[in-house]
Amino acid sequence: MTNTNQINQDLVRKLQQIGQAFRLPGLFFSYEEICMGNVNETYKINYIMDDGTGLAHIKPYLAQKINTFAFREPIKVMGNIDAVTEFVRAKRPNGINLHFHHTEVTGERKTYLQDGDNMWRIINYVPSVTFNSCNDLNIVHNAGEAFGDFQMALADFDPSKLYYTIPDFHNTRKRYAQFEADISVDPCGRVASVRPEIDYLLSVKEQACRLTDLLLQGELPLRVTHNDTKINNVLFDAETHQALVVVDLDTVMPGLVGHDFGDAIRFAANFTEEDSQDLERTGVDLNTYWAFADGFLSQTAKTLTQNEIDTLGLSCFALACELATRFLDDYINGDKYFKTRIPRHNLIRAKCQIALAKDMVVKMDAMNSIVQGCASKYRK
Repeated sequence: MTNTNQINQDLVRKLQQIGQAFRLPGLFFSYEEICMGNVNETYKINYIMDDGTGLAHIKPYLAQKINTFAFREPIKVMGNIDAVTEFVRAKRPNGINLHFHHTEVTGERKTYLQDGDNMWRIINYVPSVTFNSCNDLNIVHNAGEAFGDFQMALADFDPSKLYYTIPDFHNTRKRYAQFEADISVDPCGRVASVRPEIDYLLSVKEQACRLTDLLLQGELPLRVTHNDTKINNVLFDAETHQALVVVDLDTVMPGLVGHDFGDAIRFAANFTEEDSQDLERTGVDLNTYWAFADGFLSQTAKTLTQNEIDTLGLSCFALACELATRFLDDYINGDKYFKTRIPRHNLIRAKCQIALAKDMVVKMDAMNSIVQGCASKYRK
Protein backbone atom coordinates (compact mmCIF):
# COMPACT_ATOMS: atom_id res chain seq x y z
CA MET A 1 0.00 0.00 0.00
CA THR A 2 1.50 3.32 -1.08
CA ASN A 3 1.74 6.41 1.02
CA THR A 4 -0.64 8.18 -1.40
CA ASN A 5 -3.30 5.54 -0.86
CA GLN A 6 -2.85 5.82 2.89
CA ILE A 7 -3.34 9.57 2.69
CA ASN A 8 -6.51 9.06 0.66
CA GLN A 9 -7.84 6.59 3.19
CA ASP A 10 -7.13 9.05 5.97
CA LEU A 11 -9.03 11.70 4.05
CA VAL A 12 -11.97 9.33 3.51
CA ARG A 13 -12.17 8.70 7.24
CA LYS A 14 -11.97 12.42 7.94
CA LEU A 15 -14.71 13.25 5.44
CA GLN A 16 -16.90 10.51 6.92
CA GLN A 17 -16.42 12.00 10.38
CA ILE A 18 -17.28 15.48 9.07
CA GLY A 19 -20.44 14.16 7.40
CA GLN A 20 -21.55 12.45 10.59
CA ALA A 21 -20.99 15.63 12.59
CA PHE A 22 -23.23 17.53 10.16
CA ARG A 23 -25.82 14.73 10.32
CA LEU A 24 -25.79 14.06 6.57
CA PRO A 25 -28.28 11.28 5.80
CA GLY A 26 -27.36 8.18 3.86
CA LEU A 27 -24.09 6.32 3.43
CA PHE A 28 -20.79 7.92 2.43
CA PHE A 29 -19.94 6.65 -1.06
CA SER A 30 -17.08 8.65 -2.63
CA TYR A 31 -15.33 12.00 -2.86
CA GLU A 32 -13.39 14.13 -5.33
CA GLU A 33 -11.34 17.25 -4.83
CA ILE A 34 -12.78 20.40 -6.40
CA CYS A 35 -10.22 22.97 -7.53
CA MET A 36 -12.20 26.12 -6.84
CA GLY A 37 -10.55 29.15 -5.33
CA ASN A 38 -7.04 29.52 -3.96
CA VAL A 39 -7.77 29.65 -0.24
CA ASN A 40 -9.89 26.78 1.09
CA GLU A 41 -9.74 23.02 0.42
CA THR A 42 -12.96 21.84 -1.22
CA TYR A 43 -14.28 18.30 -1.75
CA LYS A 44 -17.41 17.01 -3.42
CA ILE A 45 -18.66 14.21 -1.19
CA ASN A 46 -21.27 11.76 -2.46
CA TYR A 47 -23.80 9.91 -0.29
CA ILE A 48 -26.04 6.98 -1.26
CA MET A 49 -29.66 7.80 -0.53
CA ASP A 50 -32.70 5.51 -0.54
CA ASP A 51 -35.62 7.31 -2.20
CA GLY A 52 -38.19 5.01 -0.59
CA THR A 53 -38.89 2.99 -3.74
CA GLY A 54 -36.13 0.49 -3.22
CA LEU A 55 -33.86 2.38 -5.61
CA ALA A 56 -30.86 4.35 -4.46
CA HIS A 57 -29.45 7.60 -5.81
CA ILE A 58 -26.39 9.72 -5.15
CA LYS A 59 -26.74 12.92 -3.13
CA PRO A 60 -23.69 15.23 -3.40
CA TYR A 61 -22.51 17.91 -0.96
CA LEU A 62 -19.48 20.17 -0.74
CA ALA A 63 -17.15 19.86 2.23
CA GLN A 64 -14.69 22.70 2.78
CA LYS A 65 -11.75 23.02 5.11
CA ILE A 66 -11.45 26.72 5.86
CA ASN A 67 -8.04 28.34 5.64
CA THR A 68 -7.74 29.69 9.17
CA PHE A 69 -4.48 31.43 8.32
CA ALA A 70 -6.18 33.57 5.68
CA PHE A 71 -9.28 34.07 7.86
CA ARG A 72 -8.00 34.64 11.38
CA GLU A 73 -11.49 34.80 12.92
CA PRO A 74 -13.33 32.08 10.98
CA ILE A 75 -16.22 31.87 13.45
CA LYS A 76 -17.10 35.47 12.65
CA VAL A 77 -16.70 34.76 8.95
CA MET A 78 -19.19 31.90 9.29
CA GLY A 79 -21.48 34.16 11.31
CA ASN A 80 -21.61 36.57 8.37
CA ILE A 81 -22.23 33.78 5.89
CA ASP A 82 -24.95 32.17 7.96
CA ALA A 83 -26.71 35.50 8.47
CA VAL A 84 -26.85 36.48 4.80
CA THR A 85 -27.60 33.02 3.36
CA GLU A 86 -30.43 32.33 5.81
CA PHE A 87 -31.82 35.81 5.14
CA VAL A 88 -31.93 35.15 1.41
CA ARG A 89 -33.34 31.62 1.83
CA ALA A 90 -36.17 32.99 3.98
CA LYS A 91 -36.95 35.61 1.35
CA ARG A 92 -36.67 33.21 -1.61
CA PRO A 93 -37.48 29.74 -0.29
CA ASN A 94 -38.04 28.29 -3.76
CA GLY A 95 -34.94 29.78 -5.37
CA ILE A 96 -31.50 28.30 -5.89
CA ASN A 97 -29.71 29.30 -2.72
CA LEU A 98 -26.59 28.39 -0.83
CA HIS A 99 -27.28 26.48 2.35
CA PHE A 100 -24.64 25.81 4.99
CA HIS A 101 -25.55 22.75 7.02
CA HIS A 102 -25.59 22.86 10.79
CA THR A 103 -24.16 20.67 13.49
CA GLU A 104 -25.69 20.24 16.94
CA VAL A 105 -23.08 20.50 19.64
CA THR A 106 -24.53 20.67 23.18
CA GLY A 107 -27.74 21.98 21.71
CA GLU A 108 -26.11 24.76 19.71
CA ARG A 109 -26.74 25.45 16.03
CA LYS A 110 -23.40 25.88 14.24
CA THR A 111 -22.45 26.13 10.58
CA TYR A 112 -18.91 24.97 11.27
CA LEU A 113 -17.03 22.19 12.96
CA GLN A 114 -13.76 22.85 14.74
CA ASP A 115 -11.34 19.95 14.35
CA GLY A 116 -8.14 20.83 16.17
CA ASP A 117 -6.57 23.71 14.28
CA ASN A 118 -8.90 23.11 11.33
CA MET A 119 -12.45 24.21 10.67
CA TRP A 120 -14.90 22.47 8.35
CA ARG A 121 -18.24 23.34 6.79
CA ILE A 122 -20.78 21.55 4.57
CA ILE A 123 -22.59 23.30 1.70
CA ASN A 124 -25.34 22.12 -0.62
CA TYR A 125 -24.02 21.10 -4.04
CA VAL A 126 -25.40 23.00 -7.05
CA PRO A 127 -24.80 21.24 -10.42
CA SER A 128 -23.24 23.92 -12.61
CA VAL A 129 -20.28 25.18 -14.60
CA THR A 130 -17.92 28.09 -13.90
CA PHE A 131 -15.73 30.32 -16.07
CA ASN A 132 -12.36 31.71 -14.99
CA SER A 133 -12.49 34.20 -17.84
CA CYS A 134 -14.92 34.63 -20.67
CA ASN A 135 -15.25 36.41 -24.00
CA ASP A 136 -18.94 35.53 -24.31
CA LEU A 137 -20.78 38.79 -23.62
CA ASN A 138 -23.97 36.91 -22.79
CA ILE A 139 -22.18 35.12 -19.95
CA VAL A 140 -20.64 38.41 -18.77
CA HIS A 141 -24.12 39.98 -18.80
CA ASN A 142 -25.50 37.08 -16.78
CA ALA A 143 -22.66 37.44 -14.28
CA GLY A 144 -23.56 41.11 -13.91
CA GLU A 145 -27.16 40.09 -13.27
CA ALA A 146 -26.02 37.60 -10.64
CA PHE A 147 -23.98 40.11 -8.67
CA GLY A 148 -26.73 42.69 -9.06
CA ASP A 149 -29.26 40.17 -7.81
CA PHE A 150 -26.97 39.45 -4.85
CA GLN A 151 -27.13 43.16 -4.01
CA MET A 152 -30.90 43.25 -4.39
CA ALA A 153 -31.49 40.18 -2.24
CA LEU A 154 -29.61 41.87 0.60
CA ALA A 155 -30.71 45.46 -0.02
CA ASP A 156 -32.85 45.42 3.13
CA PHE A 157 -30.28 43.59 5.27
CA ASP A 158 -28.62 45.84 7.86
CA PRO A 159 -24.87 45.77 7.01
CA SER A 160 -23.97 46.93 10.52
CA LYS A 161 -24.86 43.41 11.71
CA LEU A 162 -21.90 42.00 9.80
CA TYR A 163 -18.31 41.62 10.95
CA TYR A 164 -15.57 43.19 8.85
CA THR A 165 -13.81 40.08 7.56
CA ILE A 166 -10.83 42.23 6.52
CA PRO A 167 -10.88 45.60 8.34
CA ASP A 168 -10.30 48.59 6.01
CA PHE A 169 -10.18 46.27 3.02
CA HIS A 170 -11.28 49.02 0.63
CA ASN A 171 -10.25 52.02 2.71
CA THR A 172 -8.19 53.56 -0.08
CA ARG A 173 -6.95 56.38 2.13
CA LYS A 174 -5.39 53.87 4.53
CA ARG A 175 -3.99 51.82 1.66
CA TYR A 176 -2.27 54.95 0.34
CA ALA A 177 -1.05 55.93 3.81
CA GLN A 178 0.63 52.54 4.24
CA PHE A 179 2.04 52.78 0.72
CA GLU A 180 3.61 56.18 1.42
CA ALA A 181 4.98 55.04 4.77
CA ASP A 182 6.70 52.07 3.15
CA ILE A 183 8.10 54.26 0.38
CA SER A 184 9.78 56.44 3.02
CA VAL A 185 11.32 53.40 4.74
CA ASP A 186 12.30 51.61 1.49
CA PRO A 187 13.10 48.35 3.33
CA CYS A 188 14.52 46.51 0.30
CA GLY A 189 16.08 49.41 -1.59
CA ARG A 190 13.63 49.09 -4.46
CA VAL A 191 11.99 52.53 -4.42
CA ALA A 192 14.39 54.23 -6.82
CA SER A 193 13.71 51.61 -9.49
CA VAL A 194 9.93 52.12 -9.39
CA ARG A 195 9.80 55.89 -9.11
CA PRO A 196 7.66 56.38 -12.29
CA GLU A 197 5.00 54.00 -10.94
CA ILE A 198 5.08 55.66 -7.51
CA ASP A 199 4.81 59.13 -9.04
CA TYR A 200 1.76 58.18 -11.10
CA LEU A 201 -0.11 56.59 -8.20
CA LEU A 202 0.59 59.57 -5.96
CA SER A 203 -0.51 61.96 -8.71
CA VAL A 204 -4.00 60.40 -8.81
CA LYS A 205 -4.31 59.84 -5.07
CA GLU A 206 -7.21 62.25 -4.51
CA GLN A 207 -9.27 60.84 -7.35
CA ALA A 208 -8.54 57.27 -6.29
CA CYS A 209 -9.60 58.02 -2.71
CA ARG A 210 -12.82 59.79 -3.61
CA LEU A 211 -15.10 56.80 -2.90
CA THR A 212 -13.64 56.45 0.60
CA ASP A 213 -14.09 60.19 1.18
CA LEU A 214 -17.72 60.11 -0.01
CA LEU A 215 -18.45 57.24 2.37
CA LEU A 216 -16.93 59.10 5.31
CA GLN A 217 -18.94 62.19 4.33
CA GLY A 218 -22.16 60.17 4.36
CA GLU A 219 -22.79 60.65 0.64
CA LEU A 220 -22.62 56.95 -0.23
CA PRO A 221 -24.49 54.28 1.77
CA LEU A 222 -22.97 51.17 3.26
CA ARG A 223 -24.41 47.96 1.79
CA VAL A 224 -23.75 44.25 2.07
CA THR A 225 -21.01 43.59 -0.47
CA HIS A 226 -19.39 40.43 -1.81
CA ASN A 227 -15.85 41.82 -2.25
CA ASP A 228 -14.63 39.15 -4.67
CA THR A 229 -16.77 39.70 -7.76
CA LYS A 230 -14.87 37.62 -10.26
CA ILE A 231 -16.91 35.74 -12.85
CA ASN A 232 -15.61 32.42 -11.48
CA ASN A 233 -17.58 33.13 -8.30
CA VAL A 234 -20.84 32.69 -10.20
CA LEU A 235 -22.31 29.24 -10.90
CA PHE A 236 -23.94 28.91 -14.32
CA ASP A 237 -26.35 26.41 -15.84
CA ALA A 238 -24.27 24.08 -18.01
CA GLU A 239 -26.64 24.30 -21.00
CA THR A 240 -28.26 27.75 -20.92
CA HIS A 241 -25.41 29.62 -19.19
CA GLN A 242 -27.94 31.39 -17.03
CA ALA A 243 -26.50 32.44 -13.69
CA LEU A 244 -27.68 30.24 -10.82
CA VAL A 245 -26.11 31.61 -7.64
CA VAL A 246 -23.15 33.63 -6.38
CA VAL A 247 -20.63 31.66 -4.28
CA ASP A 248 -17.46 32.21 -2.21
CA LEU A 249 -18.96 34.36 0.53
CA ASP A 250 -15.98 34.46 2.88
CA THR A 251 -15.41 38.16 2.25
CA VAL A 252 -19.04 39.26 2.57
CA MET A 253 -19.05 42.36 4.77
CA PRO A 254 -20.18 46.01 4.78
CA GLY A 255 -18.94 48.04 1.83
CA LEU A 256 -19.86 50.20 -1.15
CA VAL A 257 -21.72 48.96 -4.19
CA GLY A 258 -18.89 50.48 -6.23
CA HIS A 259 -16.41 48.12 -4.61
CA ASP A 260 -18.21 45.13 -6.12
CA PHE A 261 -18.88 46.79 -9.47
CA GLY A 262 -15.39 48.25 -9.81
CA ASP A 263 -13.57 45.07 -8.91
CA ALA A 264 -15.68 43.03 -11.33
CA ILE A 265 -14.87 45.42 -14.17
CA ARG A 266 -11.21 45.66 -13.21
CA PHE A 267 -10.93 41.89 -13.53
CA ALA A 268 -13.35 40.99 -16.32
CA ALA A 269 -13.20 43.96 -18.70
CA ASN A 270 -9.43 44.22 -19.07
CA PHE A 271 -8.15 43.25 -22.52
CA THR A 272 -5.27 41.44 -20.81
CA GLU A 273 -4.65 39.25 -17.79
CA GLU A 274 -3.98 40.83 -14.40
CA ASP A 275 -0.24 40.19 -14.71
CA SER A 276 0.17 40.86 -18.41
CA GLN A 277 3.32 42.63 -19.60
CA ASP A 278 1.60 43.73 -22.82
CA LEU A 279 0.87 47.20 -21.49
CA GLU A 280 0.06 48.60 -24.93
CA ARG A 281 -2.94 46.27 -25.13
CA THR A 282 -4.00 46.60 -21.49
CA GLY A 283 -7.18 48.64 -21.10
CA VAL A 284 -10.94 48.59 -20.71
CA ASP A 285 -12.96 46.56 -23.20
CA LEU A 286 -16.08 48.74 -23.42
CA ASN A 287 -18.14 45.91 -24.89
CA THR A 288 -17.46 43.77 -21.82
CA TYR A 289 -17.96 46.81 -19.60
CA TRP A 290 -21.36 47.44 -21.15
CA ALA A 291 -22.42 43.79 -20.87
CA PHE A 292 -21.62 43.60 -17.16
CA ALA A 293 -23.02 47.06 -16.39
CA ASP A 294 -26.28 46.31 -18.18
CA GLY A 295 -26.72 43.03 -16.33
CA PHE A 296 -25.81 44.57 -12.97
CA LEU A 297 -28.05 47.61 -13.34
CA SER A 298 -30.95 45.54 -14.64
CA GLN A 299 -31.22 44.31 -11.05
CA THR A 300 -30.07 47.33 -9.03
CA ALA A 301 -30.92 50.55 -10.89
CA LYS A 302 -34.22 51.15 -9.09
CA THR A 303 -32.67 50.93 -5.62
CA LEU A 304 -29.26 52.57 -6.03
CA THR A 305 -28.94 56.23 -5.12
CA GLN A 306 -27.99 58.70 -7.82
CA ASN A 307 -24.60 59.19 -6.16
CA GLU A 308 -23.97 55.46 -6.34
CA ILE A 309 -24.82 55.37 -10.04
CA ASP A 310 -22.77 58.49 -10.74
CA THR A 311 -19.65 56.95 -9.15
CA LEU A 312 -19.76 53.45 -10.68
CA GLY A 313 -17.36 54.45 -13.44
CA LEU A 314 -15.06 56.10 -10.92
CA SER A 315 -15.16 52.97 -8.78
CA CYS A 316 -13.41 51.01 -11.54
CA PHE A 317 -10.55 53.52 -11.59
CA ALA A 318 -10.39 53.61 -7.78
CA LEU A 319 -10.18 49.80 -7.50
CA ALA A 320 -7.47 49.60 -10.17
CA CYS A 321 -5.39 52.25 -8.37
CA GLU A 322 -5.98 50.69 -4.96
CA LEU A 323 -4.81 47.29 -6.15
CA ALA A 324 -1.84 48.87 -7.93
CA THR A 325 -0.73 50.46 -4.64
CA ARG A 326 -1.07 47.09 -2.91
CA PHE A 327 0.97 45.24 -5.56
CA LEU A 328 3.64 47.94 -5.64
CA ASP A 329 3.74 48.23 -1.85
CA ASP A 330 4.27 44.48 -1.60
CA TYR A 331 7.09 44.70 -4.15
CA ILE A 332 8.72 47.50 -2.14
CA ASN A 333 8.44 45.34 1.00
CA GLY A 334 10.01 42.27 -0.56
CA ASP A 335 6.94 40.38 -1.86
CA LYS A 336 5.60 39.19 1.48
CA TYR A 337 1.82 39.21 0.92
CA PHE A 338 0.90 38.19 -2.62
CA LYS A 339 2.15 34.89 -4.00
CA THR A 340 4.62 35.38 -6.84
CA ARG A 341 5.53 32.96 -9.62
CA ILE A 342 8.12 34.91 -11.57
CA PRO A 343 10.73 37.58 -10.76
CA ARG A 344 9.25 41.06 -10.15
CA HIS A 345 5.76 39.57 -10.35
CA ASN A 346 4.19 42.18 -8.07
CA LEU A 347 5.82 45.00 -10.04
CA ILE A 348 4.46 43.49 -13.26
CA ARG A 349 1.00 43.35 -11.69
CA ALA A 350 1.26 46.93 -10.49
CA LYS A 351 2.29 48.17 -13.93
CA CYS A 352 -0.66 46.35 -15.50
CA GLN A 353 -3.13 47.95 -13.08
CA ILE A 354 -1.59 51.38 -13.69
CA ALA A 355 -1.96 50.90 -17.45
CA LEU A 356 -5.57 49.87 -16.91
CA ALA A 357 -6.22 52.92 -14.70
CA LYS A 358 -4.71 55.24 -17.32
CA ASP A 359 -6.96 53.79 -20.01
CA MET A 360 -9.96 54.23 -17.71
CA VAL A 361 -9.19 57.95 -17.43
CA VAL A 362 -9.24 58.24 -21.22
CA LYS A 363 -12.52 56.29 -21.46
CA MET A 364 -14.24 57.63 -18.32
CA ASP A 365 -16.79 59.72 -20.21
CA ALA A 366 -17.80 56.66 -22.23
CA MET A 367 -17.91 54.50 -19.10
CA ASN A 368 -20.13 57.01 -17.30
CA SER A 369 -22.38 57.34 -20.35
CA ILE A 370 -22.87 53.57 -20.50
CA VAL A 371 -23.80 53.43 -16.81
CA GLN A 372 -26.22 56.33 -17.08
CA GLY A 373 -27.85 54.85 -20.17
CA CYS A 374 -28.33 51.45 -18.54
CA ALA A 375 -29.62 53.00 -15.33
CA SER A 376 -32.13 55.16 -17.19
CA LYS A 377 -33.41 52.16 -19.13
CA TYR A 378 -34.07 50.11 -16.00
CA ARG A 379 -35.44 52.95 -13.90
CA LYS A 380 -38.40 53.44 -16.25
